[in-house]
Amino acid sequence: MRRLLISTGEVSGDLQGGLLVVALKKEAERRGIDLEIVALGGERMERAGARLLANTAPMGAIGLWEALPLVLPTLRLQRRVDRWLDEMPPDGVVLIDYMGANINLGLRIKKRFPQVPINYYIAPQEWAFRLGEGGTMRLLGFTDRILAIFPEEARFYGERGADVLWVGHPLLDTLTELPDRDGARQRLGLAGGERLLLLLPASRSQELRYLVPSLAAAAAELQRRTPGLKVLVPAGQAAFEPLLESLLAQAGLDAQVVPAADADRLRPDLCAAADLALTKSGTVNLELALRGVPQVVGYRVSRPTAWLARHLLHFRVDHISPVNLVLGERLLSELLQDDLTVDAIVAEALPLLDCTGLARQRIRAGYERLRQELGEPGVTGRAACAILDGLAPG
Repeated sequence: MRRLLISTGEVSGDLQGGLLVVALKKEAERRGIDLEIVALGGERMERAGARLLANTAPMGAIGLWEALPLVLPTLRLQRRVDRWLDEMPPDGVVLIDYMGANINLGLRIKKRFPQVPINYYIAPQEWAFRLGEGGTMRLLGFTDRILAIFPEEARFYGERGADVLWVGHPLLDTLTELPDRDGARQRLGLAGGERLLLLLPASRSQELRYLVPSLAAAAAELQRRTPGLKVLVPAGQAAFEPLLESLLAQAGLDAQVVPAADADRLRPDLCAAADLALTKSGTVNLELALRGVPQVVGYRVSRPTAWLARHLLHFRVDHISPVNLVLGERLLSELLQDDLTVDAIVAEALPLLDCTGLARQRIRAGYERLRQELGEPGVTGRAACAILDGLAPG
């Protein structure tokens, strides 16, 4: 029996971890390896065949202020993981994103078990949002190999001495069977003249508070201006559903919340049928882009976090959406902090609802260029091969 520990957090990490677990199980079976995968992750990884040591999908926050409630749960989890490591040392470790917690975990594992290989799959996006070299140097001190998903990520870490393998972006592996638009609309119960707006505001609890009111109010205004506009809101976590319902009603929005239990299964149909998405910044932007859905991107953190980032950390970036970062240009509108207003969202969204308009055509053309930058399908298979090749001798 070979044992692999995979550690990630938040909904997006759980999604990518689930895809990787499937690939690892398949490759291990092909090689005749009896493989046990133990995970710090979420329900998607568990459904894929991992044994959960702890559910870390809800443990995600952006910003110092927002992360304070997670300090004690994180410390308790660290002690639990350390006990497990002492009892059942793994033959290999895979870290997926989740910068703070995973860097601390990697440092502890490398110190106590220097012979155990550590792969960082989807490394922290320091190549895009870097505040000095401190985090980079800590990561390179314990990571044996970085499995990069972006070309610029591979270049950034390679130039700093890392052993890097560019595997491509794992979302490419979800595009093998895309539903047709008419079939998707029929399965979702959309009438002939209805148009579909997706609202994708939250995978973290803080985003419910800071993003949903503005995005929902803008969607309500778009409904008033666009007859026959239906709004669907996939829930990022089951725990979000009651509050989402309440916030949408407060905004005066006629919308249906898609339960988290159904959201993953319906995702291909939702994207195939959608005319537009109002969304947070994150992996979801790449998912929508690869499926051809025009989108308006927004993000907001608390005022204390924004002030700290701007004035003490001197945080400055040209782009925040992964789509714009990969392309190196402002293809998608980004409305951040005080710029995330109802009027601004509506002004950016209305031209994208014009099926023959230049704004929609420009985004679609940009999506084609993005697709060429992300590699080729078979990403999780390549990552799984690299991980299994490097397992500690058993």
